[in-house]
Amino acid sequence: MATIPWGVHMTSEQKIQPITDGAGRLEEKTRAFRFFDNREKYLLFVTTCSEKWAVADRVGKELRHLTPKPPALRVFDAGMGDASVLTLVMREMHCRFPTIPFQVVAKEISLEDVRLSMDKIADRMQEHPATVFVATNLYYSEAPHLRPRNPEKLKDFNWVEVVLKGKTSHDFDEQLKAAQTQLADIWQTKSSPVTGNPLYAKPSVMVIYREDHRFVLDQVIPRPDPKFFEDVEPAYDLVIASQPYRARQPAEFKVEKVLGPLARSLAPNGRMIVIQSTGRDPGMEIVHGLWPDEKPFVTPAHLLVNTMKEMMAESAPDLRYEENVGDGSLFRFDLHAMPSELGENIGTSTLLAAWNAAVYVAQVDDQKLTDAMTRSDYLEVTADVLRRNGGLWFLDEAFVVRRPG
Repeated sequence: MATIPWGVHMTSEQKIQPITDGAGRLEEKTRAFRFFDNREKYLLFVTTCSEKWAVADRVGKELRHLTPKPPALRVFDAGMGDASVLTLVMREMHCRFPTIPFQVVAKEISLEDVRLSMDKIADRMQEHPATVFVATNLYYSEAPHLRPRNPEKLKDFNWVEVVLKGKTSHDFDEQLKAAQTQLADIWQTKSSPVTGNPLYAKPSVMVIYREDHRFVLDQVIPRPDPKFFEDVEPAYDLVIASQPYRARQPAEFKVEKVLGPLARSLAPNGRMIVIQSTGRDPGMEIVHGLWPDEKPFVTPAHLLVNTMKEMMAESAPDLRYEENVGDGSLFRFDLHAMPSELGENIGTSTLLAAWNAAVYVAQVDDQKLTDAMTRSDYLEVTADVLRRNGGLWFLDEAFVVRRPG
């Protein structure tokens, strides 16, 4: 079996041929299809809207509050995606902290997203050479620790080091492309029998750093040695939690499974920024034009904050919550469209992009969409909302959880 045993260190020059998992593919094909898990819909959304830029800009505002301590500025991204947000934030991190080593840990279950992320990491390693970049598919309760909680899962635990040689982004890009052959086996997923959500089949961690900075980064590079995990507790200066859960999940679930474990991993003076959709925008007008009773956003920021305070009063009594009142917590992103595209005759491509964005943000399930798209009124509703609002935009909200120093 072509897996990478726990504790084996590998350079980017060593390759493992991918092994396909027929049973895994069959399981993936037969699980319930949901619109907001669809790869094509996701890519259309992120390429036609300014969400990634807007989120990165909002996260960047937290950097001025950070006071990193040796040996590194430590960042955890609770849903890397294609790393568009993360790499934009890393650019600003370099601008503010050009000489401080970085340890960036990113959770991501999607193999394709990890591959897309590798395309962006090469430039970051070139501009800020004192960087350790870590990708993992572990659960939220495990990822900050970089270790599975269940001792049985350690048998299948994959730990890979990609040690980059050279000095140019081209050098690093070529080696990261070669390292992608390892991902097909170690980043396999299976479906949860309860929710249908993808779960890791093999717990995995991939650590990337430059060989010429190994000495400087000695205290920053995580190790697979069990003693390392016993001696070192996670302590992140910044945790990015942008849309890390399904909108319709209850507040208690979001706190117990996602926000709680992440908040507990904060260092003294560390900050976690939580970002989620609000539905208070023209996008929701499109959704309500087809489904007037649709209510996808069931946990506004104030409810999540109150739930966190209640559920974490004993386990993390030192946490503090910064929830801006009213519109102070809101920020906007837009559908990319030229003014000439929003007149009386709106092009079909613009209408489809707007429709896709609205129902993607609202996480409308596939069966409802299939039924709606058998009629023509979904495009009529979309066109009407675009004309009335002069375009399409969305409102996200943010709040901050911090641990005093």
